[in-house]
Amino acid sequence: MKNTPNSNRLHIGIFGKTNSGKSSLLNAITEQEISIVSDIEGTTTDSVTKAMEFLPFGPVLFIDTAGLEDNTPLGRLRVKKSLEELKRTDFALLVMDATKIDMAFYKDQEIQFKKYNIPFQLILNKSELLTDEVKSTIKKIFPKSIFVSTKDRSSILNLKNEILKEIQKEQEEPKLLGDLVPYNGKVVMVVPVDSEAPKGRLILPQVQVIRECLDHGIKSYVVRDTELESALEDIKDIDLVVTDSQAFKNVDKILNNRAKLTSFSILFARQKGDLEDLVRGVKKLKALNHGDKILIAETCTHNTSHEDIGRVKIPKLVRNYCGKEIEFDFMGGKDFPEDLSKYSLVIHCGACMINKKLMQSRIDESMGSNVPITNYGLVIAEVTGILDKSLEIFK
Repeated sequence: MKNTPNSNRLHIGIFGKTNSGKSSLLNAITEQEISIVSDIEGTTTDSVTKAMEFLPFGPVLFIDTAGLEDNTPLGRLRVKKSLEELKRTDFALLVMDATKIDMAFYKDQEIQFKKYNIPFQLILNKSELLTDEVKSTIKKIFPKSIFVSTKDRSSILNLKNEILKEIQKEQEEPKLLGDLVPYNGKVVMVVPVDSEAPKGRLILPQVQVIRECLDHGIKSYVVRDTELESALEDIKDIDLVVTDSQAFKNVDKILNNRAKLTSFSILFARQKGDLEDLVRGVKKLKALNHGDKILIAETCTHNTSHEDIGRVKIPKLVRNYCGKEIEFDFMGGKDFPEDLSKYSLVIHCGACMINKKLMQSRIDESMGSNVPITNYGLVIAEVTGILDKSLEIFK
């Protein structure tokens, strides 16, 4: 609870060939033995992450990936996993062994970074093995490259400064509600407590909204839906009520238009992706046909129960709303299908566990496949007939 969630950190991916020194570089930057280092090619098999405070910028997440040119059957799976990391990378470090310059490899990776709109920095590692003359020649080919030796701390400090200059150009992640509610405004958060609620703690979306209120000088009140009516009597001039999507219908009835209403999930839909695209996606519910297939995608993994929102409640709500026999597939964690063509709609969770880059990549993939995409909160607002009301705060 003391750390910034990884989903709120700038993601810095480290990419390159096997044995180019990616893991050594991560260890040198963090000044910790995070990744296993070996002369044996392919030592890094799965991505390794390290969260750190990259001062004066702030919280970042480094991602050390497996090598990108392993053509063995297992190696090809590693490469595929590494390329998947591009979808959540905000800034990339392309590491190349300075003694083995490969222009074709550089061009291939440059295309990949452009595909996902990722700014990157070329790092020429093992510079201690080069003469000044060779360095000068290479610099003419890659004028913006940075020479680094993981054995030379001063070169690592220089690299950190250069990374800072680049990532400080990146735009700040959009706010959840700090731009919607004025300073000294009042927000009431409705948090039902059922079997899905974690014992003794709040879930991440609730914590993040509370923190944003604190950051922006907004007064926040947290109540269960069972105490909402009395809270409305205690608190006057409420700017916004934010509810768990599952309580939308009951909360709307209690409010009776006394304050603007939205959900945690819809706030995250706006922060993590393109709200307009997700709103257009929810309209697909009215056009579903018998036999259509929907993908339910969530980014965390957990035990399910009879009250699980993604695997139980959403499918039931959609079938009742459409009056059609709809099929559902479910995916959790980092998994997301390469081929979306068999789906008529993607319904995504609020995406509180992933960064904006990955959520936007999933939206782009869906739209590129002509498959509408929406999220839990928007679906529940639509089927309960309060979608327009839940979006008023954003107008």
